[in-house]
Amino acid sequence: MGSNEMVAVVPEIKHTKLFINGEFVDAASGKTFETRDPRTGDVLAHVAEADKADVDLAVGAAREAFEHGKWPRMSGYERGRVMHKLADLMEQHTEELAALDGADAGKLLLLGKIIDIPAAVHMLRYYAGAADKIHGESLRVSGKYQGYTLKEPIGVVGIIIPWNFPSLMFFLKISPALAAGCTVVVKPAEQTPLSALYYAHLAKLAGIPGGVINVVPGFGPTAGAAIASHMDVDSVAFTGSGEVGRLIMEASARSNLKTVSLELGGKSPLIIFDDADVDMAVELSRLAIFFNKGEVCVAGSRVYVQEGIYDEFVKKAVVAAQNWKVGDPFDVATNMGPQVDKVQFERVLRYIEHGKSEGATLLTGGKPFGDKGYYIEPTIFADVKGGHEDRPRRDLRPCDVPHEVQDGR
Repeated sequence: MGSNEMVAVVPEIKHTKLFINGEFVDAASGKTFETRDPRTGDVLAHVAEADKADVDLAVGAAREAFEHGKWPRMSGYERGRVMHKLADLMEQHTEELAALDGADAGKLLLLGKIIDIPAAVHMLRYYAGAADKIHGESLRVSGKYQGYTLKEPIGVVGIIIPWNFPSLMFFLKISPALAAGCTVVVKPAEQTPLSALYYAHLAKLAGIPGGVINVVPGFGPTAGAAIASHMDVDSVAFTGSGEVGRLIMEASARSNLKTVSLELGGKSPLIIFDDADVDMAVELSRLAIFFNKGEVCVAGSRVYVQEGIYDEFVKKAVVAAQNWKVGDPFDVATNMGPQVDKVQFERVLRYIEHGKSEGATLLTGGKPFGDKGYYIEPTIFADVKGGHEDRPRRDLRPCDVPHEVQDGR
């Protein structure tokens, strides 16, 4: 740390239990799991571990709140006012929320304060404004008749979110559901449950009734699977890997044919032609892969460069990667924090070794950084053969830190 160090203290972690029907409760089994600080590998907290029994309770609370509670029966204007109050509370706690995501996910504290949390607030306010503007349509039909469409809340929505943008993903999913008058059961990623539980606390303070928002941290094969297959969940929204997305669709189809919304990761190429501004292209490609330590669903992990500027691009890209500072995400001088957990850290290192063994040329990086935590140097490969990038990478989503540069001849 240097003179640019940001003084920040991880806030006291107060909320580690499941949030069901407006209350924080232990898991039915009494089990907990560890969430760790990727900056050090140390345990941050022990969080209640939801499984099927807890999902049943959460869905039951959400169903009761939907069928008999106040939330769906409020006017859109009233729901919007409560959502705006939640947004106000988020703004008042921006520093604390950004620090939670920084400590739990390894995200840059500064960007959390100026991007992630404000963007989550903006998203919530947008849908709060839409809550009283959900209109149907009048139709002229055959004969002396009029028809109309009436848009109504679908019911209980199951939400399964990833670890790379814990706050943004939470509000990307719950905001439209709340605006429409739905109730929700949210399973945050087991790597990053802390901010979701804090948002549940703020939602209660804002006046959102019990049972409307339920948060059940746990693991995909237990809590996630229970949500996807639950007969009393009307819709599921998921962001994550294509492999898990298929499992959710299958479980939903086998149960009650619930509607499914999937946002799945991909391996996204950049294509750069000879007439491009090379310096701009280098900067964009650096951001495309190393922003948020590569943990982005559409990270630009492949770069195809036309031969006329290939050598210049590669040379400048290597320098740019070497100047991308890896370090504590609470330091304002840091560009890239640690991978979210040990599993992801080891996966990325394993793929770097695959690149070496398959004949790609390692231009820079390729090693862990520092003596603790889950940091990896920004890494670039060249001379990548055509089959390398086509190999299935099902277990490396949404992070793909190694950067591949290919000659576009």
